[in-house]
Amino acid sequence: MGNWVVIAEYYSDVSRTEFICRGLETKDQALTALHAAVHTYLPSKNIVEKRRQVYRSTDQETYLVVIKGKLTQWECTLRTAELVSDSTDPAVAKQAQMDDGAAQVADGPQDRIPPGY
Repeated sequence: MGNWVVIAEYYSDVSRTEFICRGLETKDQALTALHAAVHTYLPSKNIVEKRRQVYRSTDQETYLVVIKGKLTQWECTLRTAELVSDSTDPAVAKQAQMDDGAAQVADGPQDRIPPGY
């Protein structure tokens, strides 16, 4: 199973994260899926799309998608993410550290393995 995903983050009463695509093997596959999603992603709300604006961030890997409908406007952020820790599979963190240095222990907080696992 791949460790890369494409996610949508948006606010609808509360902040939400939606997985658009899971189990991608490489960052390149995730970026390809991300680039396709910016033009095809539809929110779970029923919006009759009249116009779509796509803004790319300076990191070239995050997009703001604004969908204007007849009555409402929907905004979400689309981005890629890599699974770097999984409490049920500690090998994930070790693999992420070995893969092109994407995650290092010193890069920041890591999930801990709860007692009993």
